[in-house]
Parts: sequence; C-alpha cells; structure tokens
Amino acid sequence: MHIAPSILAADFARLGEQVAEAERGGAGRVHVDVMDGHFVRNLSLGPQVVKALRPRTPLPLEVHLMIEEPAEFAGPFLRAGADRLIVHHEVLPDPRPLLQEIRGLGKQVGLAVNPETPVEVLEPYLALIDLALCMTVHPGFGGQAFLPESPERIRRLRALIDRHNPRCELEVDGGIDAHTTAIVVAAGATVLVAGTSVFGTPDGPAAAVRHLQALAEQAAAGRARV
Repeated sequence: MHIAPSILAADFARLGEQVAEAERGGAGRVHVDVMDGHFVRNLSLGPQVVKALRPRTPLPLEVHLMIEEPAEFAGPFLRAGADRLIVHHEVLPDPRPLLQEIRGLGKQVGLAVNPETPVEVLEPYLALIDLALCMTVHPGFGGQAFLPESPERIRRLRALIDRHNPRCELEVDGGIDAHTTAIVVAAGATVLVAGTSVFGTPDGPAAAVRHLQALAEQAAAGRARV
C-alpha cells in the first residue's frame, strides 16, 4: 500500500523541502502531473522540474502524462530522471508500441483511464504494464471532489488485474482524502495519489502522509479479512 503525493498541490517555492517532508512521512513515491492544455484544460510541469527534483529525493518519480502526444515526450521525461511513465488510453489507438518502448528502456509503465472510459478497455494490456490508473475525478485540476461512481469502477478493474496480472498495481487519482482513502482501498486500490490532502494541510506533508497511510493500511487489513 503506497501513498503517492502529487506535487501539483505543493508549494513550488519549497518543492524539494516539501517532497522531503512527504518522504519522512512514509510516502512511497512522488507523482508528477504533466498537462499540455489540450488533453486537459490546464498546463503544468515539464522535464526540467523532474530533472531538478531527481537529485533531491531517492523516491521513485512517476510521471503522469495527461497529454495528447505522450510518445513525443516519453524520452525527455525518462532522460530527466522519471522512473515510471503513466500514459492515457484515450490518446493511444494502440498503446502497445509505446508501452513496449518504455519497458524496453528499463523503466516501468502505467496505463490510465478517465472516468468516462470503461475500465475494461485496459484488459488487453494488463499483462504489459506495471500499473493501472483509475481516475476518480476528471483530470486537469487539483482539489476536485471524488466521483461517486468510482468505487464500482475500481472493483471491476481489481477483478481484471487479479485475473490477468496480479503483480500490476491499481492506482487511483482524484479526491483522495481521509474519508475516501478507506473507500478506494476497500474497493481494491493499492496506490493512492493525494495532492491537496498532503500538501494543503496545516499539519504539513509528513503528518498528512502518515495519517493517510495508517487509514489505508487499516482498510487493507479489513479487506483481507473479508
């Protein structure tokens, strides 16, 4: 069970410091949201941010490419220090070539789906990926409310992963906080992306990560007993 703080919600004047605080709290990885203003109506980070952050943390850096041309930018982000790239099914008529290219470079790869995309579209590719990402908000902006249809989508994706590639992680992204953590873990999530609920809390990132991690582990224990 991993908490993946999303730096989209961090204070960029203190980015290295805030990532270090999240690491002290037990974060398992750092989530980097990349947006191009086309696939989603927002702009965010480029490879230079990953390059600057790479020497500041030993945690894996996973880059979530919410962009229309992920193949064009895969190389620059990997050279900058990304450990995993997550690309969207919606922009890839056939994801296989890009998935295989990333894996061939010795990096991990994930495939994401938006809320309006049936999770079943991932089934043919589960054996090729390390992580399946189920968006639990509409991508593009932080701080959105968790979509109520998400738990059922997570449960369906969990069943597919268990059938085709049990080693594949099931990540959720959007509206993850102290309330929704138990809901998504009970549905089968294993990695929780959290932005505002980590970097926007008065107690600071370390305490926030510890709290979410404890809630996730408690929910996972309860799910295991069922």
